Amino acid sequence: MPSSPPTLEIARLANLRALNTFGLPAVAHTLVTIHGDADVRRVLDHPELGRAPKLVLGGGSNLVLTRDPAAVVLRVAVPGRRLVAEREDAWIVEFGAGETWHDAVAWTLDQGLPGLENLALIPGTVGAAPVQNIGAYGLELADRFDSLDAVDLVTGRSVTLDAARCHFGYRHSVFKQPAAQGGLEGKSVITRVRLRLPKPWQPVLGYLDIERRMAETGNHTPDARTVFDWVCAIRSAKLPDWRAIGNAGSFFKNPVVSAEQCRDIIGRDPHIVHYPLADGRFKLAAGWLIDACGWKGKRVGNAGVYERQALVLVNCGGATGAEVMTLARAIQESVYGRFGIRLEPEPVVV
Repeated sequence: MPSSPPTLEIARLANLRALNTFGLPAVAHTLVTIHGDADVRRVLDHPELGRAPKLVLGGGSNLVLTRDPAAVVLRVAVPGRRLVAEREDAWIVEFGAGETWHDAVAWTLDQGLPGLENLALIPGTVGAAPVQNIGAYGLELADRFDSLDAVDLVTGRSVTLDAARCHFGYRHSVFKQPAAQGGLEGKSVITRVRLRLPKPWQPVLGYLDIERRMAETGNHTPDARTVFDWVCAIRSAKLPDWRAIGNAGSFFKNPVVSAEQCRDIIGRDPHIVHYPLADGRFKLAAGWLIDACGWKGKRVGNAGVYERQALVLVNCGGATGAEVMTLARAIQESVYGRFGIRLEPEPVVV
C-alpha cells in the first residue's frame, strides 16, 4: 500500500510564553510547526486553516505579544546547514530557517568559513535574520547575504529572492514593508537562507568596543575566532541572557538624523554618542539618549530598563506585553521631550 502523506504538526491552545524571548503570556488557538515548504502548502490547502490569517514565528526574539494572537501561528522549524558552493571569491553557505542564528555562526567557524563572527550571540533564528536585517559591531546581514527561499502564503509557490528584491535597509527589509507599499509583510514564509562569505577573509574591526579589545589585548590582527570570542564577551557583559531575564535585545532603533540636527543636539549635549554615515547623516546611540533621560534601571510595573544597557527592556518577572509597551511609550515621550527625536521600536508588536 502507498504510504499516506505526512500530516501537519498542529497544537491547539498552545502557550506561547516559552516561544518568545520576552517570556510574555499569550495563547495561540492554533500553532502549526513548519518543517519545510511542503508544510506551508499543507496549511494553505487545509479546509480550516487555509483562509485564516497567519502569524509567522521564528525564535520569538523580535516580538512583543500584547494579546492572544487571532491568527494561526506558523512556527518555523526548518533544519539544515551546508556549504552550497566554494567560489574563487566566496563561500556560499545555506541554513534552514529554523536553525538558531548563533549556532549557525559558530558552525561556519567550525567549518573554517569565517565572515559572520561580528554577528555572534544575536538571538533568534536564521529565517528571522533577513526580515530584521540584523546587525552588530559594524556588520549587517545584508553585507553577507546571497539569497533566500520563501513560500508565498497566497499561492503556495516557492520563490527565491536576491538582495535587491529583499530591499534591505537599517533593521528593515521587504518582509517588514506592508503589502500596500509593495512589500511582503505577512505574505510569505522564509524557509532557507544562503549567505556569501567573502574570500579572502577580512576582519571588520572599526567598532569602538572591538577597538578597545584590540588596545587592551595588544592584538591588532585578530583572527575570526578571536573576533567571535570578543563579540560574545562584549554582548554578554552588556546584554542579559533572555533565558535568565526575558528581553527582545535592543528595543529601539538607533535614530538617523541630518548633519544639521546632529550639530544642534551636540550643541546642547556635547557628549552624545554619534556615528557618521556614508550619506552625510549621523546615527545616534538610542541607548545613550534613553540613559540621558534617566531611564536605566527604572521600572513600570513588571517591565523595566536593563541596568547595564538602557537600550534593552526586560521582563522583571510576570510582565505583560501591555506593561512593556507602556514603558516603551513613556521612554519615547521622554526622549522626544528632551531631544526632539522619536525613537522607533525594533520588535514586532502583536
